[in-house]
Amino acid sequence: MNSRLLSVILLLTLCAVPSGLHASEAAEREADAGALWDEIVRAYVRAGHIDGIRLNVVDYQSIAADERWPCLLKALEEAVEPEGREEKLAFWINAYNIMAVHVILQNYPVDSIRDIGNIFRRVWHREAGVVAGEMRTLDEIEHRIIRPIGEARIHAAVVCAAVSCPPLRMEAYRAERLDEQLDEQMREWLANEKTGVRAERDGSRLVVSSIFRWFTEDFEQDSGSLRAFLDKYMPEDVRASVPADARIRYLDYDWSLNDAKRSDARP
Repeated sequence: MNSRLLSVILLLTLCAVPSGLHASEAAEREADAGALWDEIVRAYVRAGHIDGIRLNVVDYQSIAADERWPCLLKALEEAVEPEGREEKLAFWINAYNIMAVHVILQNYPVDSIRDIGNIFRRVWHREAGVVAGEMRTLDEIEHRIIRPIGEARIHAAVVCAAVSCPPLRMEAYRAERLDEQLDEQMREWLANEKTGVRAERDGSRLVVSSIFRWFTEDFEQDSGSLRAFLDKYMPEDVRASVPADARIRYLDYDWSLNDAKRSDARP
């Protein structure tokens, strides 16, 4: 038996779980997924710059080589969706981000997540992986599971592997800290003038991520208006420099991959 086959057998044995999990065992698998994802993002996500844009970059090649990755996918497959609102949000935000990385790794190397798929079936509608016992797509997780829960800040947390996305958090989301984590994510994202928000030099307009155009209704439902939502999270100097009735312009979206190997050496 060659060494590669032996490694595969050992890894499958390590990650194997019994069939017919009880509720307590399923909850443990959910916890396993969160813990493994936490370890992986802490190890392989770091601050970087791509084409002059500050972001958190992902070392996809190292994730693919890490023996914890297939164990994480197995744990996520065997997990059961939790009951509480914060528990559900944390679980599915983590699941989306894991599946986005999984889709990239299944097609790596790739220049952009949008290069995966075709005009008949775009990447968002293709099978991404099994979560909580069912095959899921990225579109299903984001639009049919997460967004209906009714939390606008999730748009700072779900990351589709692009340079213009909000930064991929260097820890897993946890129900007990979710409110704090989402606030931090939104503020960190909006503090980035290349991907979040900035003021025009003459103070005549706000310039914000295209995400705020695509999902305006979510932010309006949260705060009454897009500007009211932005006022809660954008840097104070930006907020103060632009009148409340100023027009809003949207940044072009850079869909290129947030790959660590493309990052320059700046801290």
